[in-house]
Amino acid sequence: MKTLKDFNFKNKRVLVRCDFNVQLNEKGRIAEDFRIKETLPTIEYLIKKGAKTILMSHLGKPEGKIVNELRLNPIAKRLSELLNRPVKKLDDCVGKEVKKEVERIQTGEIILLENIQFNAGENKNDSNFAKTLASYADIFIMEAFGQSHRNYASIAGIPKYLPAAAGFLLEKEIKVLSKVLENPVRPLIVIVGGVKIESKIGVISRFLEIADHLLLGGEVANAILIGKGLSLGKSLIGDKGMTEKGEEDKSSSSPFAVARVIEEINITNPKLHLPVDGFISLEKRQEDYFREGAIGTIKKEEKIFDIGPETIKIFSEIIKEAKMILWSGPLGLSEEKKFEKGTKETAENIVKNKNAFKIIGGGDTIAAVDKFGLLQEFDHVSTGGGAMLEFLSGEKLPGIEALK
Repeated sequence: MKTLKDFNFKNKRVLVRCDFNVQLNEKGRIAEDFRIKETLPTIEYLIKKGAKTILMSHLGKPEGKIVNELRLNPIAKRLSELLNRPVKKLDDCVGKEVKKEVERIQTGEIILLENIQFNAGENKNDSNFAKTLASYADIFIMEAFGQSHRNYASIAGIPKYLPAAAGFLLEKEIKVLSKVLENPVRPLIVIVGGVKIESKIGVISRFLEIADHLLLGGEVANAILIGKGLSLGKSLIGDKGMTEKGEEDKSSSSPFAVARVIEEINITNPKLHLPVDGFISLEKRQEDYFREGAIGTIKKEEKIFDIGPETIKIFSEIIKEAKMILWSGPLGLSEEKKFEKGTKETAENIVKNKNAFKIIGGGDTIAAVDKFGLLQEFDHVSTGGGAMLEFLSGEKLPGIEALK
């Protein structure tokens, strides 16, 4: 695929797909700006080479509707601070006003389009939406590695209509992760947590073949434990068994669907390590109710919010022997102090292993480890969680394939 060095950007309008899907706090301010900072080298290079830069990204999950809390105003403000120059943020991503603004953009100027997922055509990979976005520029740069596993209009659609290349960030991700994929140093340990169950079940199946050990936490682990027939109280999955009509719930996160997918995984595989205990509370995490307990002793009204001390100890012994470690997804509700122990101690145990090449990815995981002050101890911090896992499991990612 082509890279930035393959183009002359002087006086060209350049459309850059970024991944500015960062965490916002309760006041709507950016809580963690790692992904924004990682895109700066590409933006600064384009400015230096005389480009007219048009940036686009999504934020949150507006699902084709305008959601004022998910407008990109805080992103434009932070970008302007980091670049020390104005970033003009538009109120839409397509339309007459957008066309007018991109036509009058000058060399060295930067425009940021509004959240592209406000338009329903983005997630549907609508060809007309992709064509309209492409009409604003002469060259397309793909810089959103964290979204490269999505078959969306701004990711897989635009390269059909414009000369396209990988930005510095995407190029770096592919180079580092390809080395891991093609020639991993063993023992290779993969740690997967978080709550996005459906997107990770297939990846888990493939990692059971590639990795030497696979450690699971969070709702991902709960899905498999439920698949083994264990009761986990108020699991995100366990709440959904039957529809209101009393029929089997066949949605992708129902226990029935999860059990069917789990049939593809050998859950007796010795490489697979699941939690044996957890930190437990009630669904609303009442302050006066908190305990440790073994898996299998969870009451109906309870819920697991973190891996327990025995699980942490088992995981630490495996991590100690690793030569390469991949991690995506917190192992509990790490944003709350009393449920951060599993994620925090796992991060500390990884950092203690000075012989391992350490890779971490995913917004929630990065935010958690950054909070513990350990992020700089990792050899590669990937801007993608799901994208990183899919790439490393050998999947072809639409956003990368479209550039070839």
